[in-house]
Amino acid sequence: MEVIQQKNKKRLRNSTPAWIVTFADLATLLLTFFILLLSFAEMDVEKYRAMANSMAVAFGSSNVLGDNVGGSPITMIESDTVSLPEPTPSQREEPAFIDERADGAAPTKIPGGVIDLASQLILELESEVASDALSVNYDERQVVIRFSEEATFRSGDAAIKPEMVPIIERVVKVLSACAGDVLVSGYTDDRPISSSRYRSNWDLSAARAVSVVHELVLNRQVPAERVVAAGRAETNPLAPNDSPENRALNRRVEIAIRDPECSNAVSTEELPVEILP
Repeated sequence: MEVIQQKNKKRLRNSTPAWIVTFADLATLLLTFFILLLSFAEMDVEKYRAMANSMAVAFGSSNVLGDNVGGSPITMIESDTVSLPEPTPSQREEPAFIDERADGAAPTKIPGGVIDLASQLILELESEVASDALSVNYDERQVVIRFSEEATFRSGDAAIKPEMVPIIERVVKVLSACAGDVLVSGYTDDRPISSSRYRSNWDLSAARAVSVVHELVLNRQVPAERVVAAGRAETNPLAPNDSPENRALNRRVEIAIRDPECSNAVSTEELPVEILP
């Protein structure tokens, strides 16, 4: 009997403590939990590429490309230009305004007059841009001021809201110091209008464009010879007409200033101006 008890005591001394099993189970569950979190994680590829290119420029390389973004090695590739990713819709909300008159190769060369006018408009209309009442956009040939319908007109009406008149007067103040043809275009969504006053969306969009033109040339600071009004109806939508939000985005009036040249150019800084799609 004593021999059996001694053998049992020897086995207990050599066995693993009971608590280690619970600890191992807990560690395994934690590891599984973090692996699950990692599997749900998403990486913004566009931001990754933009950051990689910025790092490449800072370290003196021309470009950086990452294979299978996320944990893979970064490969330096020699090139004459830095190729940045195309802006996504979410990135267009608050992009940086960059003076592209600087020396050096670039995918698209923006003329100095476009940069000057866009920067002046953004400085003059900063609060309105921040509130989404309007936006200032540009490409290599023109600057476009885009007014939303909600901020500018009542539904189915072509009369400008009184609170928008002072804003258009500030636009006139900037345009009066710059040369360039001005095209005012009205747009609607694809739903047919039901109104005794307007026969179709063409009538409504044209009437809205004329209302804006009237305010632009009213005090004659912008010569009427420079300005043209056009009704575009549902053509050239900014987004598919498949939701109330997208239809509201398509209902707008745009003031496009072609090939602008400004006499009182201002220094450009990082400003929230969108590049035209």
